[in-house]
Amino acid sequence: MNQKRKGFGLKTIVLVAIISVVAGVMITARFDMTNTTTAQNFWQDANSSPQVSGAVPSNFVELARKLSPVVVNISTTQVMQERPTMPFPEFRGPFEEFFGDDFRKFFDEPPGGEMKRQSLGSGFILNAEGYILTNFHVIENATEIIVTLSEDKKEYKATVVGQDQKLDIALIKIKPEESLPIAVMGDSDRLQIGEWVLAIGNPFGLGGTVTAGIVSQKGRVIGAGPYDNFLQTDASINPGNSGGPLFNVKGEVVGVNTAIVAGGQGIGFATPINMVKEVLLQLKETGKVTRGWIGVSIQELTPELARSFGVKEARGVLISSVNPNEPADQAGLKAGDIIISFDGRQVNELSDLPRVVATTPPGKNAEVKVLRDGKERVFFVKVGVKADEEVAEPAANQDNGAPDKRLGISAQPITPKPAKRPRQRRRRTGVIISSVKPDSAAADAGLKRGDLVKEIDRKPIRGMADYSRALNEAEKNDIVLFLVERGGNTIYVIVKPRK
Repeated sequence: MNQKRKGFGLKTIVLVAIISVVAGVMITARFDMTNTTTAQNFWQDANSSPQVSGAVPSNFVELARKLSPVVVNISTTQVMQERPTMPFPEFRGPFEEFFGDDFRKFFDEPPGGEMKRQSLGSGFILNAEGYILTNFHVIENATEIIVTLSEDKKEYKATVVGQDQKLDIALIKIKPEESLPIAVMGDSDRLQIGEWVLAIGNPFGLGGTVTAGIVSQKGRVIGAGPYDNFLQTDASINPGNSGGPLFNVKGEVVGVNTAIVAGGQGIGFATPINMVKEVLLQLKETGKVTRGWIGVSIQELTPELARSFGVKEARGVLISSVNPNEPADQAGLKAGDIIISFDGRQVNELSDLPRVVATTPPGKNAEVKVLRDGKERVFFVKVGVKADEEVAEPAANQDNGAPDKRLGISAQPITPKPAKRPRQRRRRTGVIISSVKPDSAAADAGLKRGDLVKEIDRKPIRGMADYSRALNEAEKNDIVLFLVERGGNTIYVIVKPRK
């Protein structure tokens, strides 16, 4: 599902995935639904655990003693291309943190031979069979994974059972020769802001490190992906903590430590354990995660857009486009519909719908409540599975014609181009914005040169005649509602014409 994602700007705040003491890797985020009927046979949940039925531990000493044995250190070996001209090829200073791979282009010669790199991370034990949960980026491209137990320091070789890059988790397994301590899974939905939490892991190779703090915020969107829903904590986490558990004061795992802010202090992010539990059985059984998909692009429903669509309250998410022949299209959903409920779960904000759809099993007929023309309607969508898509490149355009005085834009017909692939041969309709005058109403609204105008005031724009007619009719309006396609996505934009 495509959507306009909100979060910290990636140039304003640099996210560092906590992979090792020698290298950092940016993360992605996400999650999914799976069959929970046999969940309790795979992990121990707090609701059935006698360990947490008594009094809350009186201090952190008791918690640390009790919880440390379930945490493991993970070291991996990765084969990489050697960079011969850089004396410290894995150093990441402030310039490289900002510019990324472009920083190396000034120094690198053609890659040399292969070299091995050691990385460190953390994990925790799920059950007595030796299943261990960690981050995907900890074991990514690893040729060897070594797990070290906390109590007796015994080492085991581990194999990868399943991995999900979008949620940044991985399930690995060892063959233990002894009985293992087991982590107890908590309920991250019940966490409250200000609640005490503990992080245990392997920061900078210092195994068994315990830190404490509070839950700083929930549902944090950091621009990592369409399923952003991080727990923010000020419990100190550092490179090497990746994949380690975040505990509440009852000793239950409530999150998986995943990311930090580069240069930040007291700001760390953990994936809520409830999101992880929804995919664990899929990882164990199939090694991957299958997510629900309905084939729509969505955007935030602002108060102005809500009024434009005849809705009093800015609640729900606005469908900006529906993919042809995908589940939503087959069910009768249309661009301009406002989804307020999906499969019995409320949809209030932009980030709600992707997570709800992703956790709905493919094949299920989900009830979808929408507002259309100000009235509530109900549709049933058979949830599908997202397939890989190819996004057609936008046509190159040249400035053509004088800009409209009230809006500050000019447009031109679509220039036909030979199709590179058979699936790109569909006929595109609309007009291309060829220029946007600086400091104009269109510029203030966010319209850009190269945008493909699909609708104006809910009227289809098939060519220049429709475009001119729609603008003439809009002259008397205080606002003009554009539906434009940009970069493969479609969005509604409100323009307030100048007097």
